[in-house]
Order: sequence, then structure tokens, then C-alpha cells
Amino acid sequence: MLTGGPLSGTYRLRQIHFHWGSNDEAGSEHAVDGMKYAAELHVVHWNAEKYSSFVEAARQSDGLAVMAVFLKIGECNPQLKKITDRLDTIRIKGKKALFTNFDPSCLLPKSLDYWTYFGSLTVPPLLESVIWIVLREPISVCSEQLAKFRSLLSTAEDEVACCLLRNFRPPQPLRGREVRRN
Repeated sequence: MLTGGPLSGTYRLRQIHFHWGSNDEAGSEHAVDGMKYAAELHVVHWNAEKYSSFVEAARQSDGLAVMAVFLKIGECNPQLKKITDRLDTIRIKGKKALFTNFDPSCLLPKSLDYWTYFGSLTVPPLLESVIWIVLREPISVCSEQLAKFRSLLSTAEDEVACCLLRNFRPPQPLRGREVRRN
């Protein structure tokens, strides 16, 4: 659950996912003073207090809260290793694997200082339903761990293999949005 800060109400965890680029230079969907990070983690929550489902919440201006965490190149991250070690089991599009006893809060940095703004999803249909909470302190990831993400395939078993080298949307103009910090 996610509460407090810029949120009014309780938001329930729906999923976590990552965005990365074709190299270690850029893959984050946010930038700070023009600086991009190697990758970005999104911890997606929905307003379970006001709406009966994730789908309904995604259509409302206060429906979703996404906590974004920057990943910078550094030492291998032992918490992230729990995920990257399992990626081979789901390397092909459409594969599933059971992943239990994992608390995504272990991927958060020590400091929870943040920037916040109202914005949209970064994938179609780009609904304007997200309260973004972008953590200011990045976590580390090593090149080998990012390479594991890039080894995932965007193709099914019976198709010619094509690695998912890049899955981020470049930062967009603010378009008058106010960015606040805690």
C-alpha cells in the first residue's frame, strides 16, 4: 500500500516493471536537469479506496500513483539480482513464472525524498491518470544486470528471436505541469 505525501487515500500495489535502453547511457523515462539514467523502475499503484478496479482507476485523474526509481550504473544490486536471476525463465514473449516472497520495497533507496507531479501513463493509451512520485536518490545496477533485461525477447517461441533492447519513452515536455518536491 502507498499512502501520504501527495496522495489522499490509499493506493494498492498493482505491479512493478522496468524501462531500459539499448546501452547503459540512457533508459530512464524521466530526466533531472537533462540528465538521464541507465534505467527506471516503476512501482504502480491504484486508488483502491475510491475505485473498484485498476481498470476503473486508470481512467480517473487521481486513479494511479507510480513511484519511479532511477537506476544508475554502479555495483551489482543484490536485491535486483532476485529478479535478474529469474529473467531466463521468462525470456520468450508470453512465458510466465511463479515469483513469490518478494517485497518490492527492498528495491527502494534509503532516502524517500521525491519530486511529484500529475501526468500520464508512459505507454498507450497515455491516460492522464498518474500522480508521479519520482524518488530523488537512485539505486545502483551493474552493466551485467541491465544486459539481462536486454536479453529478453519481444518475440514468441515460434518467431525469429528479437531482443527487447529498448522499452522507454523519452522524457516529454512539462507542458505547464508543476513539479513539486517534499
